[in-house]
Amino acid sequence: MSNQKRMMRIGLNLVQNGTHQSGWRHPDANAGVANDFEAYVELVRAAERQKLHFLFLADGAGVRIDAKDNEQLSYHGHIDRFEPLTLVSALSALTRHIGFVCTASTTYNEPYALARRFASIDHISHGRVGWNVVTGWSEEEARNFGHSTLMEHDRRYERAAEFVEVVTGLWDSWDDDAFIRDKASGHYFDPDKLHVLNHKGAHYDVRGPLNISRAPQGHPVIAQAGGSGPGRDLGARIADIIYTSQTDLAEAQDFYKDMKARAAKAGRDPDTLLVMPGWMPILGSTDEEAHKKFDVLDALNHPQIQMAGMTRLLGDLSNYDIDDYMPLPLPPSNAVQSTRDRLEKRLREKPMTIREVCALMSSSFAHRAACGSIQTVADRMQLWFESGACDGFNLSAAYMSGPVFDFIDNLVPELRRRGVFRAEYQGSTLRENLGLPRKPNQFTAKAKGAQGVAAE
Repeated sequence: MSNQKRMMRIGLNLVQNGTHQSGWRHPDANAGVANDFEAYVELVRAAERQKLHFLFLADGAGVRIDAKDNEQLSYHGHIDRFEPLTLVSALSALTRHIGFVCTASTTYNEPYALARRFASIDHISHGRVGWNVVTGWSEEEARNFGHSTLMEHDRRYERAAEFVEVVTGLWDSWDDDAFIRDKASGHYFDPDKLHVLNHKGAHYDVRGPLNISRAPQGHPVIAQAGGSGPGRDLGARIADIIYTSQTDLAEAQDFYKDMKARAAKAGRDPDTLLVMPGWMPILGSTDEEAHKKFDVLDALNHPQIQMAGMTRLLGDLSNYDIDDYMPLPLPPSNAVQSTRDRLEKRLREKPMTIREVCALMSSSFAHRAACGSIQTVADRMQLWFESGACDGFNLSAAYMSGPVFDFIDNLVPELRRRGVFRAEYQGSTLRENLGLPRKPNQFTAKAKGAQGVAAE
């Protein structure tokens, strides 16, 4: 890694219609932004002007809200969205520097097809794409792919580990200089620089090779967000970016230390694993004004929204009054286990009513809502960054699009003024701009290692 001064990495998480589940109802919100391509163009160009590292596009292959009926579902603003790889193909042609991290599930895709898509977009964007590896967490997605129920948690992660192994192997099908296209000899590629994967595992049987030349970054950047034990182990082995959702500084420091240690145990340089929690800034001219803005947002929560989607995490609460304290323990989860565990820990330390818990979950998806003046929020971000809690942040907005421009145009320049965020892009690829090394070809590296051993 470079000896240059450590700088924050900052991504922009464009949750459709904003992170707050009722943010679309705000008088200033663009309620149709989820399918407004021109709005995305405006936002990503603004982020690129301020040198943000990447646009982060979370995704799910379905309407992932376990509402009791269509009436309850109809109040929810997180319904429609662009398919992220399609969106990035278009946005990358209109930008030059900013990266794009797209979600794609290992449970509802095939390794060969997904490896090909990401390699293609890495070429199209000239090395600016990343893959957010998820296993899927909702019954709604499972039923869209012919399954009656969601696959068991540990099995999903077991399959995911093999899935990533196959994808990265396919990305190394060719040496960087394999395609010589020599018209005189007639050789289109050098046959010694082709590596046929021939993977045969517990879940996948994939021959290869990939039918596209090696990607500009070697491998697209890999992000991962699992916070459970299996999720952390997977992230420590495969990820360049860990997207997480701690809201407490001490908890974030513990997570950061744990992930760096797991990376070292996996034989990696811990500095090549970047921990980036999700934050939702609510900015005001004063702290008081920012908190009033947050209160306005929470007042928009329709009663139907507060309960929709909560059964999966909180269990059946039909026998309780909404102002009763949340009963513990929370039910076991086959979905996002880390969110369930963090919420239960928080409730044991500070009990909350069912109404308060629902408001918390619907406001920021259990991520940190950072309310305050620009100075206050910048102080908190700098504290987290400099005290061993993170390597940067994945910022989201309560609604679109005003708050995004607010923190892009005001908060980010303040971080730059403090000397904790860069003034320019450092390279042309997403890896270079994140300060991450280009991925070597695993098969070429093994061959060189074997030659070295033989020479000795």
